[in-house]
Formats: sequence, C-alpha cells, structure tokens
Amino acid sequence: MAAKLEHVNVTVSDAEATARLLCDLFGWHVRWSGPAIDGGVSFHVGEKDNYIAVYSQGGDGAIGNSYSSPGGLNHFGVVVDDLDLVEDRIKEAGFATHSHADYEPGRRFYFNDHDGIEIEVVSYT
Repeated sequence: MAAKLEHVNVTVSDAEATARLLCDLFGWHVRWSGPAIDGGVSFHVGEKDNYIAVYSQGGDGAIGNSYSSPGGLNHFGVVVDDLDLVEDRIKEAGFATHSHADYEPGRRFYFNDHDGIEIEVVSYT
C-alpha cells in the first residue's frame, strides 16, 4: 500500500489572510475553517484530497523559515499547469520571485509570502 501526503500544517501571522492569498494565487478553496488548539484558528486550503492547514494564534511578528534548525519549515511546493500565469499573479500580489531554474523534468521558481514562508512553484508541462 502506498501512502500519500494529505496535508501540512504551518503557523502564520494571519490565517485568514494567508488562506485568501493561497486561494487567489493557486485557485484553491477553503475546505474548512474554525477554532483550533490553544485558542487559535485554522483554515484548510487546497483541493479535495490534499491541503495546507494554516494556523494562527497571534504571535510576536517574527518572520522566517529555517534551513538550519531541525524541524524547521524549509519550503512547500505547488505544482501548476501555467508557471508564467501564476508568476504574474504572484508579482501582481506584490511578491518578488527568485531562484528560477529549468531542470529535468520541469521549470520552477520560489517566492516568500508575507510571513517569510518560502513557496516553490513548479510546472512539469
């Protein structure tokens, strides 16, 4: 039996704003939202069989991801059909893209959201 990834849960400064951004950029929808652990709120954003849970309890405004701390979030990747279209949406939303690369078997770039979370956008078409 093969396993598949259902979701990833990440803490953000404003779960509703992050959910709205992900829906706008990637054409996803909010599958569920509601109260969460420790008085926080979660939004499950994605598609029928997989999603990203964005959680917020407030916070101190610290921004960043971690490539050096065990357990840190490095980035998450999103596969799209039209890389150029999605990059235009990301730029129109005010985010800078970086680290563009063509590689076997596709093309990719990255951007950092308003919380400093790095998102890889890749196309295999």
